[in-house]
Amino acid sequence: MKRKSDLPQKVCATCGRPFSWRRKWQAVWDEVRYCSDRCRRARGKD
Repeated sequence: MKRKSDLPQKVCATCGRPFSWRRKWQAVWDEVRYCSDRCRRARGKD
């Protein structure tokens, strides 16, 4: 079992905050760009 601090991280393309790997993103981790659905929906409104 890995500690949360040992999991890979990325920076959200919308808000710029770091977010950690989640099990539900296991198969598509390379394609994940946003930390949440809210950031994904707000991506083109700036």
